[in-house]
Amino acid sequence: MAIRSIRAADEWAAERSKANMDSDAAVGGQIRELRKIKKLTLTQLAQAAGISVGYLSQIERNQSKLPIGVLKKLSDVLGVHMNWFFNGNLQATADEREIVVRKAHRRRLTFTGLGIAEELLSPNLAGPLELLLSTIEPGADSGEYSHDGNEAGILIAGRLDLWVDGKRFELEEGDSFSFNSTSQHRCVNPGTVPAKVVWVITPPHY
Repeated sequence: MAIRSIRAADEWAAERSKANMDSDAAVGGQIRELRKIKKLTLTQLAQAAGISVGYLSQIERNQSKLPIGVLKKLSDVLGVHMNWFFNGNLQATADEREIVVRKAHRRRLTFTGLGIAEELLSPNLAGPLELLLSTIEPGADSGEYSHDGNEAGILIAGRLDLWVDGKRFELEEGDSFSFNSTSQHRCVNPGTVPAKVVWVITPPHY
């Protein structure tokens, strides 16, 4: 059964890559399809992730906010890394694929209802670190979460409020930061224009 489920998931992932799905509205549908592949009911997945059935149903229909921490819990239960939900143009040439990421070939993930989009700048997540570009819309709030590792970043556009272990830091364009990822952290865009942050995270979180 496990081998069959893995094979089914791999086949579906291959089809998804060929289709080059738009990530802006696809995360909820991907969760639903993966849940069905794993033969889990809404109730089983919701209970395992510590959320309500109604909330999970709304997530699967892209009708509710999906914080990063909640996606992490769902990913853990479904047995995939969060990078499963990254989509993008995978047409990089073979000689560049492991070294260079062209702008048009970035893999993208949009968190439903949060106003936060991530673009993977690393060629892959197999190495010791990941490089990300986050676009955080005005008023968007990541919610508080934590994970293993360390991270650093630089704000290249806009304004950002960064919380680390309950302490707030008001960042402006050009400011940079670094902290232990096991600390509870959160970011909010208090400005009127999108904030853009380049992150370095080790080991890869997604």
